[in-house]
Amino acid sequence: MRRYDPRATMGILAAVSCIVWPAIGQGRTVVDMAGQSVAVPDHPARIADLWFAHNAVTIMLGAAGRIVVTNDLPTTRPWMYCVAPDLYRAAGVTGAVPNVEMLRHAGVDVAFVSSGSPALEPMRRIGLPVVQVGFTNEASLRRAVTLTAEVLGDPRAHEIAGRYVVMLDETRGRVAAAVADIPEGHRPRVLHIQSLVPLKIDGTHTIIDDWITQAGGRNAADIPGNMHTVSVEQIAAWDPDIIILGGDAGVFDPAAVQWAGLRAVRAGRVYRNPAGVFPWDRYGIEYPLQLLWTARILYPDRFARVDMEEETIRFYQDFFGYNLSASDAARILAAREPDSAP
Repeated sequence: MRRYDPRATMGILAAVSCIVWPAIGQGRTVVDMAGQSVAVPDHPARIADLWFAHNAVTIMLGAAGRIVVTNDLPTTRPWMYCVAPDLYRAAGVTGAVPNVEMLRHAGVDVAFVSSGSPALEPMRRIGLPVVQVGFTNEASLRRAVTLTAEVLGDPRAHEIAGRYVVMLDETRGRVAAAVADIPEGHRPRVLHIQSLVPLKIDGTHTIIDDWITQAGGRNAADIPGNMHTVSVEQIAAWDPDIIILGGDAGVFDPAAVQWAGLRAVRAGRVYRNPAGVFPWDRYGIEYPLQLLWTARILYPDRFARVDMEEETIRFYQDFFGYNLSASDAARILAAREPDSAP
């Protein structure tokens, strides 16, 4: 299968990255993920990044040093802080709504939040430009990346965003070509367990459903939405072919009576999802790696030449500018923290 080659994308990037915004006063107007027009500075220098999944987007686009307030903490996202040690200088916040006086004191000139965040109105009331960047599937992930580059307002961010979209397209095409001839009824039924205690699964119409289906599987959960609390009996009724556990889902004991009879457990097809700068399986920028990893899990023969350690090292170099070692890549693939985790 053909791998992503950054040298082959330069012609496409010339078109992708040349974006001109209308000037409005001392800034520009962007349309955020909720369809709201927001006036932002031409070159925001001090950012509050207040959606967990979005910090990785800002980091990838070369603006880690501009984040002065974040809700991603080193104890919960140790790989993020390895890749972007500038975050140690940012103020870490907890809770859904940050203290607006703290934001003033930090000199924040633009904030990123999830769509519909409760922090939206309190920050708007103090005149802070607030951009909603929440994404719920692969298509809106793409939009969030290009929107963030637009807000950041510098050529480097646009260049990286363009390369990322091209790489995502190529990865999707690479996987799709390898699984195209598999009939729908022969594709494995995959259950994604977000948490074991309490027991929660991810259903359809989610980014989880996107990577399951794009990798050639079928979502065993026939209910829409994320993080549904379900019973063991419901999982037994679905009886999936493959179970994928979130990186921090908890300890899974295949010998436990509630699990031992499941088809996936009997076949030895229960896997722990990788977790790096952000958990790969959720709303993270490492989506292309998640797609490749899942395809290899579902169809090991068809993807035998895919070396996930190599793919991970290449992605981190190309999109985070970080030299990941082979042992570091192995730890990420095993959902383990860095050796020097805080």
